[in-house]
Amino acid sequence: MPEKKNIDKHYRQILDWFAENNPFAKSELHYKNAYELLVAVILSAQCTDKRVNMVTPALLARFPDPLSMSRSDQAEIYSYIKSISYPNNKAAHLLGMARMLQSDFGGQVPDTVEDLMRLPGVGRKTANVIASVIFDKPAMAVDTHVFRVSARLGLTQGAKTPLEAEKQLVAHIPEDMLGKAHHWLILHGRYVCTARKPHCGECGLSELCPYFKANPDGDASLPVDAKGTAFSRPSASPEKESARMKKPVSRKEPVSLKKSVSSRKLASAKGKQKK
Repeated sequence: MPEKKNIDKHYRQILDWFAENNPFAKSELHYKNAYELLVAVILSAQCTDKRVNMVTPALLARFPDPLSMSRSDQAEIYSYIKSISYPNNKAAHLLGMARMLQSDFGGQVPDTVEDLMRLPGVGRKTANVIASVIFDKPAMAVDTHVFRVSARLGLTQGAKTPLEAEKQLVAHIPEDMLGKAHHWLILHGRYVCTARKPHCGECGLSELCPYFKANPDGDASLPVDAKGTAFSRPSASPEKESARMKKPVSRKEPVSLKKSVSSRKLASAKGKQKK
């Protein structure tokens, strides 16, 4: 990790690289307004944006606004999102969200993180996404990709929770760049700095990356902050994830790569090596 006196320079170099190489970064979720993005982000918990984008056209055609969704029921909403992960919980969240928008916010998506977090299914990450993307607020949404990539790149140091990572990133990234930096880090984590097998050889940031410098040949002997995150084990459901994201979470030991491979696969691999 860079020394504290050099952290601003380190941030500047990384942000400059992203600005030059991915100047038009944006969410891969499809939406037309605040309500549609809110629905999509709630559905995206532990689910790919690609899958969400397959589901939302029909869902939003049936429920084009909070009022229409609030007058439905969980079973009908479920029928549109059953291919999404945790469809029962998410159907309940969407229904509760729509009804609260109607009862408490006049059918409008609120523009503050605090009010957004009152909505069912909306944790701090989701609230920050809406506040940043829709309302251009200086907010940094920290999901699993942002948490992992910011630690590996040395943008965060010793952050044990998403909230700690968020505070460090907000402290060093200029306000007018926070929204774009969120997308830079997500996309970098999704396509280059992946969790299990990062594509370091294809990464233009390897020269600035403490993760790569500490371990140029593989995934061994990495600092805990670079190797594991508070997201190492997914929560049992989006409902628990939502509750967890509304308060600082405790760090869990990262899952080792060896433990993530079944004993049968390990035995098979050893047999092939002997041959």
